[in-house]
Amino acid sequence: MRFKILFLTCLAFLVACKNSNKTEDVSTISKPEIEIDLQKQINDCENQLEIAVPKLTDLTKHPRLIETDATEWKQVGNHKLIWTSGFYPGVLWYAYDVTGNKRWKDEAIKRTEVFEDFKNITEHHDIGFMMFPAYGLGYKIGGKKEYKDILLTSAASLASRFNPNVGTIKSWSNKMHPRWQQHITIIDNMLNLELLFWAAKHGGDKKFYDIAVKHAETTMKNHFRDDYTSWHVLEYDSINGNILNRHTKQGYADDSRWSRGQAWGVYGYTMVYKETKDKKFLDFAQKITDAYLDLLPEDMVPAWDFDVQSDPNEEKDASAAAIVASALLDLSTLVEYETDQKRYYNAAVKMLKSLGSENYSGVGKADSFLLHSTGAKSLGHEIDVALIYADYYYIEALSRLKKIKTNNKL
Repeated sequence: MRFKILFLTCLAFLVACKNSNKTEDVSTISKPEIEIDLQKQINDCENQLEIAVPKLTDLTKHPRLIETDATEWKQVGNHKLIWTSGFYPGVLWYAYDVTGNKRWKDEAIKRTEVFEDFKNITEHHDIGFMMFPAYGLGYKIGGKKEYKDILLTSAASLASRFNPNVGTIKSWSNKMHPRWQQHITIIDNMLNLELLFWAAKHGGDKKFYDIAVKHAETTMKNHFRDDYTSWHVLEYDSINGNILNRHTKQGYADDSRWSRGQAWGVYGYTMVYKETKDKKFLDFAQKITDAYLDLLPEDMVPAWDFDVQSDPNEEKDASAAAIVASALLDLSTLVEYETDQKRYYNAAVKMLKSLGSENYSGVGKADSFLLHSTGAKSLGHEIDVALIYADYYYIEALSRLKKIKTNNKL
């Protein structure tokens, strides 16, 4: 009997030790190792908007980039094939969120509602990028409940591109990208799934959820190498779903590790786990996140492709850093173990601190929040510029960090 009691006591002690690394409330970040002047970085964003917004008055256009050595946003037409249109209203919604300044809400409404007709786009997958930062944030942050039907219609348009033979949503049209003749899926498409998850929770067809999960499962199976880095483009046989080609369009080479592509994956799978609570997606999100973090330079901002990073003359991509910083803050509240929680949180803060520094901030240099992003060097454009989606994910990350700090009194 005494032996049995001793055995049970030891067993209980071992279980307690094993579980001691778990956090009871994963929304609590304790003892952060890296400090950041969050309010200054938020103030910097608002000050930049004070400069830029009075110049951006044409509602038929939206800001896309600031060219190297230029200071003002280059605007492009609000065309249904231009995937970046939703990010500027999204920036304004987050500005309202982090400052409470109603001016930004009023401006966000004005810049959002010019895109209502985009809800019927079926020519490509980017309707998620175009509609959710604008109408989705307007619904969540701005309380604009009348945007619900627009978002549900947008989700139905996106879902129409799902091919059950392949198990993914088709990304690009073959007419626009003739290199590939059949069903094309790019890693970027993971972020469009957020629109489907939202719609499924807000009165949309249940198939939206099922399509999003199936797309994530198929991409998880096929889009990543053994080292958990990502290809950019997969071409599938439209009839039998077989993989025909694995390529990279915006990276250094077909088999190279394009840094923003990896960033899309980190953000996408973190979001999918957040929406599904399926542990296989959390496990995968951590694996591809760790692969990304292991490849980073000291300042936490990658080169535009990890395979050229050893060359100091290669351009950086601040947009990739902003995307991952935002994702890591979410991931830090979702992981099971406190050690991972702290690791991801501190990595995110370090990224944001670097992005807000003199090295990457647009303050005093241009109208953007951030400089030194690279959109598509392999295609010969958007090289070492400011990009509107870099600013979007940066201010989203600041918003997420503010909520964590407020909730946990850090």
